Amino acid sequence: MLSSVALFSLIAPIAAQTWTSCNPLNQTDCPTDTALSMSHEFNFTQTSAGSTWNTTAGTILYNDDGAEFTINNRGDAPTMQSKFYIFFGEVEVWLKAATGQGVVSSIVLESDDLDEVDWEFTGTNTTHGETNYYGKGNTTAAATRAFWHPVESPQTLFHNYTTRWTADRIEWFIDGTSVRTLEYADANGGASFPQTPMNVRLGIWAAGDKDNNNYTIAWAGGETDYTKGPYTMYVQSARVTDFSSGKEYKYGDQTGTWKSIDVIQGNSTVAETLSRPPPKTLAQRWAGLSTGAKIAIYTAIGAVVLALIGVSTICCITQRKAGRRERALADANWEKDHAEVMAYRARYRSQRDEF
Repeated sequence: MLSSVALFSLIAPIAAQTWTSCNPLNQTDCPTDTALSMSHEFNFTQTSAGSTWNTTAGTILYNDDGAEFTINNRGDAPTMQSKFYIFFGEVEVWLKAATGQGVVSSIVLESDDLDEVDWEFTGTNTTHGETNYYGKGNTTAAATRAFWHPVESPQTLFHNYTTRWTADRIEWFIDGTSVRTLEYADANGGASFPQTPMNVRLGIWAAGDKDNNNYTIAWAGGETDYTKGPYTMYVQSARVTDFSSGKEYKYGDQTGTWKSIDVIQGNSTVAETLSRPPPKTLAQRWAGLSTGAKIAIYTAIGAVVLALIGVSTICCITQRKAGRRERALADANWEKDHAEVMAYRARYRSQRDEF
């Protein structure tokens, strides 16, 4: 059963992730949004975010557990953001939340006009995770928006947190089980329903920092003690599916409704990048050669080996001949020296006998 939390626990924004560089409701010259236009799984245990994600704050490391988002010191808030947008779709993230009082691990879908859909996990709540949403950055009536859902040991176990977003509703799932559904009409008659193209943001931040307001610190579970860190969130993978197709998404006017979004047709540059096969390994290149090509390579290698053997043999023979000449010269010099010594001894004995 969903449970609403007290007002003081809901006013905390995800400060490190919720921002926009250009709000199309206030400006008319904002750039278009690059579409994902496909479904793709990003496996962070095998590769870094690469060319399709930006690290917008801090440093993110990659290892067998996936992407590591770590708070080592005050002010750390490592965050990554997709370079692509989805216009309705599904985001499925395998995540293990960070420990730590006041530390918040988050999955955020964010649009240029500040529509937002969230997952949030505080470091000391070992039994629940929170879902939330905002429309156009409007944080009023927060008490009716955020809900906490039971989840087993979110700081020690990886779980699948999925958001399915359409023009009609938003659904949140934990390990494949639906835990919440928001209908379009239930979000202030649709006015607060997130409905414009969104990118994906993954990150960790210290909501319990002493400089934050008391409501935010209380929501996060208390003030953060940085001396007890580091505090690390792990993301194994993220599967992102764009329900629309096209090259880019453009705001047609300043109403901020999904019907105002123009889908620009063409090939998505991100989809082309992700669809491009990885460079072949040496073994794969060899396997792809024809039998004739392999025979030619074997023949060439054999010729090179024979040539090397020939050169080596000639060098050995030459060196052996030179060695014999040097030995003969050394022997001759020794015999000459020996003869001179023997002659000297003979003269010495002859002179001694005369005396």
